[in-house]
Amino acid sequence: MTEGTVRIADDVVALIASIAASDTHGVAGMSGGITEGLAKRVSGKNVHKGVSVEVGNVETAIDLRIIVKYGEKIDEVCRRLQENVKDAVESMTGLKVVEVNVKVEGVEFEKVVPVVEEPRTK
Repeated sequence: MTEGTVRIADDVVALIASIAASDTHGVAGMSGGITEGLAKRVSGKNVHKGVSVEVGNVETAIDLRIIVKYGEKIDEVCRRLQENVKDAVESMTGLKVVEVNVKVEGVEFEKVVPVVEEPRTK
């Protein structure tokens, strides 16, 4: 076995979590919020839009802020999201995911496009 260490960057874990989250049924998007930049500066944690992570040598903890599609059962979306993110991060990095915290910050309603009727005569 080769001597040395392997360190997975926070950005890599955050990106994997973000992709897994966006692939989860019922998640409309990630919520960045105006405090995201401040959180990164104050805590020193890596913060992608809607994702913050703490990565150790063998474990990681992930916090997600999401927007759920209207009509979806929020608790079911969150449980699916936690499993998808945990599975993706563990399988790709080998790190043990000790927690995936989800904060629902909004609900996205279906966008209604108004129908413009054309005049019958010119």
